[in-house]
Amino acid sequence: MVKTKIAVLISGNGTNLQALIDAQKSGILKHGSIELVVSSSADAYGLKRAEAAGIATAVVTRKQTGSQRAFEEGIRAELEKRGIELIVLAGFMKILSKDFTDAYADRIINVHPSLIPAFCGKGCYGLKVHEQALAYGVKVTGATVHYVNEVPDGGRIILQKPVKVKKGDSPETLQKRVMEEAEWKILPKAADKVSKKIMKEKAADMEQYGKERIEELVEDNSYVGRGIVLGRTPDGQKAVSAYFIMGRSENSRNRIFAKDGDSLYTRPFDEAKVEDPSLIIYAALRQYENKLIVTNGDQTDTIYEHLEKGGTFEEALRTRQFEPDFPNMTPRISGMITFGEDDFEYKISILKSGNREGTKSGRYTFEYESDPGLGHFIHTYQQDGNPLPTFLGEPKRVDIPDDIDSFTEGLWEGLDGDNKISLYVRYTDIATGEYEDRLINKNS
Repeated sequence: MVKTKIAVLISGNGTNLQALIDAQKSGILKHGSIELVVSSSADAYGLKRAEAAGIATAVVTRKQTGSQRAFEEGIRAELEKRGIELIVLAGFMKILSKDFTDAYADRIINVHPSLIPAFCGKGCYGLKVHEQALAYGVKVTGATVHYVNEVPDGGRIILQKPVKVKKGDSPETLQKRVMEEAEWKILPKAADKVSKKIMKEKAADMEQYGKERIEELVEDNSYVGRGIVLGRTPDGQKAVSAYFIMGRSENSRNRIFAKDGDSLYTRPFDEAKVEDPSLIIYAALRQYENKLIVTNGDQTDTIYEHLEKGGTFEEALRTRQFEPDFPNMTPRISGMITFGEDDFEYKISILKSGNREGTKSGRYTFEYESDPGLGHFIHTYQQDGNPLPTFLGEPKRVDIPDDIDSFTEGLWEGLDGDNKISLYVRYTDIATGEYEDRLINKNS
């Protein structure tokens, strides 16, 4: 299950943060994962709580940034780095602007120490809430978790829990009891409830557009062979390319991925054990000018050389056919991203046997204009078998997350543990051409 990614925003001690951390450990918060804690104060003790729990932290202060706009842009930059989907305000002592709350509509929740609409609104926070409750003489107070909009404490209510006011209560004792009996109970439950809602919305979106998670496409399939994914992140800023290899024979499994500059190569893990290098050792990814080429064989070089001579992706592949490994007749799969000034497009090709005898070739090319959050996935085999059954149909539509690590981990974990060998993922900034990548080798 791919959980909703949560960021918790704090300013101080972080007791509500601790309640969320404890709920995540106990399984109460099961549909969300706390990926980040952002503090508006460098001295907040909540940062230590996050670090002790192994959660990434960031500090963004108004003093450092100088303006409300810069302050919020700093927070957004941290959220976007980690693909955050839900923001939980837990003792965050700053007001967020309408621009910020609109950008995360129904994706920000807050806990307030009263039963809204009582004792809430601008200037009503902390001990002031309990002072007002005692001054008014209420017999019951409590806590509320609500969605956040531009009106302080004005968003829709998600959960509430009442707490009795006791004779002799001070603002401090009442505050402590409201936290223990209400805030720490309902905040994790509300975070889980909204996380589950977000997961359902993502699933509905993927179903509407025919997308699936990459891990769901490869899990429970022991042998999908070699695979290529090309696509674009939901924020529209990065082009995504991925390539993985699997193997059944000792010769196929005796491989690793290795980078040489910006290029990716397959290499022998143990050169003494290499039997036939012709189909397993090749350049898997190369860059030519504004084009990124990724393939499952030495047709990478064929495409590169044709581009150098002014040729095209399609012309290069017309000179090639499926691999000569009868009776499998492994398809050659290839992809190419072409970067423009502000955008990019990509092509995916498969060359496979056109008949059972392997005397004719079928050549199929699919061309896509990039769409945020969407990728296309092609692989060599339908499943394990003898001979191996060739991939059928069009490349599959897959969901592409903003976070490179979640994509990499999902794909790697989904691949069969016995047969997977190596995986390489690259996220390239469309505007600058700079990239970050991840490389995993089972043999190490």
